Amino acid sequence: MRGKHRAPSLEQPQLTPGPDDPRRRVPGRASSSAGPRLTGIVLLAPALAAVLAVSLYPVLRTLWLSLHDAGFSTGSHFTGTANLSRLLGDDLFWNAWWRTVAFAFGTTLVETALGIGFALVLHQSFRGRGWARAAVLIPWAIPTVVTSRMFGWIFDGQSGVANYLLTRLHLTDGYINFLGDPHTALATIGLADIWKTTPFMALLVLAALQTVPKELGESAKIDGASPWCTFRSVTLPVIAPALLIAALIRVLDAFRVFDLPYVLTGGGPADSTETLSTFGYKTLFSGLELGYGSMIATAAFITEVLIAAGFAYYLSRRYRALEG
Repeated sequence: MRGKHRAPSLEQPQLTPGPDDPRRRVPGRASSSAGPRLTGIVLLAPALAAVLAVSLYPVLRTLWLSLHDAGFSTGSHFTGTANLSRLLGDDLFWNAWWRTVAFAFGTTLVETALGIGFALVLHQSFRGRGWARAAVLIPWAIPTVVTSRMFGWIFDGQSGVANYLLTRLHLTDGYINFLGDPHTALATIGLADIWKTTPFMALLVLAALQTVPKELGESAKIDGASPWCTFRSVTLPVIAPALLIAALIRVLDAFRVFDLPYVLTGGGPADSTETLSTFGYKTLFSGLELGYGSMIATAAFITEVLIAAGFAYYLSRRYRALEG
């Protein structure tokens, strides 16, 4: 007796949907991801409000005051662009502006070069490297006011250590009034800034050197490249973005320099060390001109924004060139 054969079914087998299968999605589940996002926004709101309160409000308040004639004891009235017109024709402002720009870029250039040198040395393996790295950071850890007083004693025109050493070594015929001479005062302040902030640049460059693959240096060494050629052609291109960001941070910080010139010279002699920060401070609190002082602060803020924009443009071009 022949068995009965059933025709094969053309229907596909019914598979149980997996947990990620769209058929198992519960209505309204897609909106559940908004919960963690909303929680993150709520948690960040207090910190964001605090940042806006201590950064955005002072900027807006300064911009508002720069358009007014205001004082501490008198009221304020809107003057429009009167403070701006005064600023553009003020030779004291332009002298302080150029001096501040030269100070910021000059000190940053020297600090970057010295920072690279220190970082390259500290990047090598030698006994006591940890202690050396800690010792390099000491100048940066010292408060700026203490550094100012220390350099004031070192470069004192009558009993300073610098003058003593120079005369003992017969490098000068007599004592030099480093901080009292308009030709040497700003350079002396720059030397103090370089001494204090070079460790900061060295630390950032050292961190960038840690990211350079060892295989690149070993390959260059096998190919017979000299240490200088290896650094110029292999190491420097790799650390260049980090180096530019470190230089940007340092330029912006140096542009706001206040404590060093204020403590060492007070802006003198003959306004030779007057920076935008000291000039704006004197206008605000000594001249009691809130409106014009705020316009000086606004000009300094706009200058820093332009410097940051220039660095950002150069960095973006460099990244596009590397990706292309």
